[in-house]
Amino acid sequence: MKLKKQIFKGVGTAIVTPMKEDFSIHYSVFEDLLDMQIAGGADAILVAGTTGESATLTDEEHIELIRHAVRHVKGRIPVIAGAGSNNTAHAVYLSKECEKAGADALLHVTPYYNKTSQQGLFLHFTECAKSTKLPIILYNIPSRTGVNICPATYKRLSETENIVAVKEASGNFSQIAKIASLCKEDLTIYSGNDDQITSSLALGGKGVISVLSNLIPNETHAICTSYFEGNHEESDHLQLKYLELIEALFLDVNPIPLKQAMRAMGYDVGPCRLPLCNMDNTMAEKLYAVLEKYNLTEASKHTHSDAW
Repeated sequence: MKLKKQIFKGVGTAIVTPMKEDFSIHYSVFEDLLDMQIAGGADAILVAGTTGESATLTDEEHIELIRHAVRHVKGRIPVIAGAGSNNTAHAVYLSKECEKAGADALLHVTPYYNKTSQQGLFLHFTECAKSTKLPIILYNIPSRTGVNICPATYKRLSETENIVAVKEASGNFSQIAKIASLCKEDLTIYSGNDDQITSSLALGGKGVISVLSNLIPNETHAICTSYFEGNHEESDHLQLKYLELIEALFLDVNPIPLKQAMRAMGYDVGPCRLPLCNMDNTMAEKLYAVLEKYNLTEASKHTHSDAW
């Protein structure tokens, strides 16, 4: 098998889907966010993933969001389309439509709720891969889906030409090490957890698909580039520096805290669609206190210098 092409190296931002107050997609704000990410050093954009509220997008909205991103980004960085489903036929449909919309790559999450066996995972992802010429990133997040892709299954899947990478959000470093050992160059590993970027890079990972970078793309990018340039101490320092902020973004279900944080920073990203709703006041106050500490709210920028 020929050497697989790497989709990106560094930070892929799992971008929010901004909504108007009537819960329709706010495309002009979406364009502004795309430009902000590119200016901030993001190496790729993931559209219509978990952070983009894919679960409550209609198929028409989902595909139009990809199409819109591709038109606006104009090849400046790769656009990765979320195309996963717990229904294989639906995942195949989304794969084909996202390819037609111009996406550069696809992200496929493990089937959730109905779940499946390791053989079922192999068959599901293989069917998705057969339906498109685009490179595919597998997405393993057992905390949400209730199913884990085992290293041996990764090995089998890595033998498919256009299954090229994994977003590994199991948090299990023994598993990540085993994947790296078994799959080597046939499967690029991206961290799926912002609090584990440097640890993943140390095991041969090539970056992160990030929630944090919605807020601070430059700094998230710097965690990766410092490591790639051999300055591991600086990479570790940045990882730890932003740990409290990362934790605050998961005080509630993603992307609830992220959208509230972005609104506090002045971004008109609007609400989440139900069943996701705003945090209660106590939790929100904790989030805002952390944003103040990092000098990220609009108010704090006028009243504080950087405490770091």
